[in-house]
Amino acid sequence: MNTRPWFAAVALSFLIAITACGGTGINGTSSTSGSPTVTSVAVSCTPATIAPGATSQCTATVQGTGSYSSAVAWSASAGTIGTTGLFTAPAVAGTVTASATSTQNSSKSGSTSIAVQLRIPSSKHVVMVMEENQSYSTVVGNTTDWPALNSLITSGALPTSYYADAHPSIGNYFMLTTGQLLTTNDKSTRIWSTDNIARHMVSAGVTFRVYAEGITQGYLGGNTGVYLIRHNPFAMLSDVADSQQMAKAVIWPFTQFASDLANGTLPEFSYIIPDIDDDAHTGTPHQADTWLESNVVSPLSNNAAFQPGGDGVLIVDFDEAATSDTSHGGGHVAPVLWGPIVQAGYQQSSATVYQHESMLRTVMEMLRLPGPPGAAANAPDMSEFFTQK
Repeated sequence: MNTRPWFAAVALSFLIAITACGGTGINGTSSTSGSPTVTSVAVSCTPATIAPGATSQCTATVQGTGSYSSAVAWSASAGTIGTTGLFTAPAVAGTVTASATSTQNSSKSGSTSIAVQLRIPSSKHVVMVMEENQSYSTVVGNTTDWPALNSLITSGALPTSYYADAHPSIGNYFMLTTGQLLTTNDKSTRIWSTDNIARHMVSAGVTFRVYAEGITQGYLGGNTGVYLIRHNPFAMLSDVADSQQMAKAVIWPFTQFASDLANGTLPEFSYIIPDIDDDAHTGTPHQADTWLESNVVSPLSNNAAFQPGGDGVLIVDFDEAATSDTSHGGGHVAPVLWGPIVQAGYQQSSATVYQHESMLRTVMEMLRLPGPPGAAANAPDMSEFFTQK
C-alpha cells in the first residue's frame, strides 16, 4: 500500500499551520507582511540656553516599528543647523525652534526651543574714549606714564588678548563703528553709506553724541588744528554726514561733555575724541593719561550711573599698537572697561582673541541694538568682563 500521498498531505498541512502562526521561513527572516513604520520623532538640544553666535548640539530620537530608518532632516527657525544637528545661534537674542523631520516619513517630526540670550547687561550710560598708537606692553603696568589708566585696570577689567585690526588708524575706527575696515587711507574723507552703529541707534531711538576736542557743534569739515577727521568716523558716515541737522544733533565740542554730565543729560552712548595732543598720538602718554583722569574718569566717578547700583560703563580703547607690531593686523593693545557692571579687578581668563569688531558687538549688546554690522555679527562678545550674565 502506497503511503506517500498521505504523508505529503500531512506535511503540507503542518507547513501551512506554522506559517499562519507567524513562524520563521526556511531562510530565517520574518514572514510578517507589515512594512517598517516611523511613529514619532523627539528632539533635544544641549545646552538649551546659549548666547548669540554660540552652538548647541541637537539630537533626534526616532521611534517606530519594523526595520525603520532613524535618519532625519534638520531645520531651524533662525540661525543655522547642520546635518549632524549642530545648531549655531543667530546674532540676535530670541527663542529659536530646532526641528527634525523623518526622511522615511515626512509627516513625523519633532521640535524643541532654544533660548538665545544676551549675556551682557544693558546700559544707558556707555562712554567710549579713544586713545592712539600705544602697544599693550607700553601701557599695562607702566604706572609712570599711565598711572590713571593702570588704576582703572586695577578696579576694572582688562582684556589681555585684544588686538587692533590694521595699520594705520582709520580702518580701526571704521571697524569700531561699521564692522569693516572700509579703507586704510588715513587721508580719506569719503562719506560711507555702509551699515553702521549710528544707523542702528537712530532706528532704535538710542541717544548718542560725539564729543570731540577742537571743533564746533555740527562740524563736518576736515582736519583742523589738532583735530583729525580720521579719528571721528561718525563724520564720515552718511547717516550723520549727509544731514547738517543730524550733524548738529550728534557732533559736539568736548566742552559739552562736562555740561551734559553736570545736567544729567548724557546720551546713552558717548564717543569721546581727544585731540592729538591729548590722545597719545602726538603728545606724551603721561599727558594723555592726565587728560583722561581730569576730564573723564574723575567726573564720571562722581556720577550716579558709575557708582554702585548704576549701569555706567567706561571703555578706554586704543586704535592700534605701535606700527612695528602687526599681530592680528593692528597689534596688541590694552582696552580697559570700568564701571559698576564690570567685573572689578578682572583680567581675561579665556583664550579668546578679541578685536575691535568684538568691542562694536559688545557696545551694541549693552545698548540692546540688534544685528551688529559687518564682522561684528559673528565676533565673540566680551561678556566675560561683566558681572551680570
